[in-house]
Amino acid sequence: MKKLDWYILKKFLGTFFFSIILFTIISVVVDASEKTDDFVKSGLSTREIFTTYYAGFVPYIIALLFPLFVLIAVIFFTSKMAGRSEIVAILASGVSLRRILRPYLVGGILLALLLLFANDYVVPRANELRTNFESKYVNNPNPSYTNHSNLFMRIDSFSYCGIRYYDTISKSGNGFFMQKVKGNKVVFNMRAESIVWDTAKKNWRLNSVVEREVGDMGEKLTQIPHKNMNFNFVPSDLQKDEFVKNRLTTKELNRLVKMEKLRGSEGINDLMVEQYRRRATPVTVIILTLIAAILASRKIRGGSGVHLAAGIVIGAIFILSDRFSTIFSAKGSLPPIVAAWIPNVIFGALTFYLYRKSPK
Repeated sequence: MKKLDWYILKKFLGTFFFSIILFTIISVVVDASEKTDDFVKSGLSTREIFTTYYAGFVPYIIALLFPLFVLIAVIFFTSKMAGRSEIVAILASGVSLRRILRPYLVGGILLALLLLFANDYVVPRANELRTNFESKYVNNPNPSYTNHSNLFMRIDSFSYCGIRYYDTISKSGNGFFMQKVKGNKVVFNMRAESIVWDTAKKNWRLNSVVEREVGDMGEKLTQIPHKNMNFNFVPSDLQKDEFVKNRLTTKELNRLVKMEKLRGSEGINDLMVEQYRRRATPVTVIILTLIAAILASRKIRGGSGVHLAAGIVIGAIFILSDRFSTIFSAKGSLPPIVAAWIPNVIFGALTFYLYRKSPK
């Protein structure tokens, strides 16, 4: 790292953090003005609102717009350098464009690693705070529907179970059944009048259990007053929560996707897209950094305004392509990994094209 590298890197990081902090403050002010009535109705103090809601909202909004603000920050300070003929002077001194892009690449990688860590651990915990607050005080202040009926799932490669009625608050249900299948035959059937989560033993307690084993010699029927079982699902897995994918850390999300595949659940593309996107978005940061640096390094008539307009257009196109690919995956047949990575592939090709066409 030489003086040129440190000069560009300091401008890069300084402009980015200044812009993201400024926008975060504006977002908090706008959001607070929209939710003033909800805050008043909640009866919480200002401190409680900041600790139970904005402590989650701020990381969420930063992560959401992180790649876009990397793009804008790089365009802004690089365009200023080009307008003052600094880029022209650097190129005229014999430094190649590839060499100039080195500090941009280093800065992009540092920010990508920061976003990767945030996506894995920080943002999910922040989303848990934010969505819990919104579910309780904003979207549905008096939730009454906490019951689910006719839940079916696959426990392992040959076992299936179902719950006719389940209450998420009491963590209990009735009409439980489980079947084990060997070939095309049911070899074991168990039914229970009720199923309750045992908080002490961390497993499920079945009441009024009837077990039926089916063999070549006939059937064996056993009645048991109660029985504790260790299944591969917990109460949180039975909650139909639209925010679940945003609340889970990457390790927890990977586990959930694995379990949902085993259970044969439908509509898990949303979870898989989120799973792949947490790895794709940091790469987006690097790609947009290079696109912004290549675009803004050219001194053109109109200066920073033209560069910023081009950056906003590129950012808008990227967001639209990302949204469309997500919808096609969730509602159509587009594979989740393709939906998560196709914007990066397209804009990676655009980066290569811009680099080939730019003055060296």
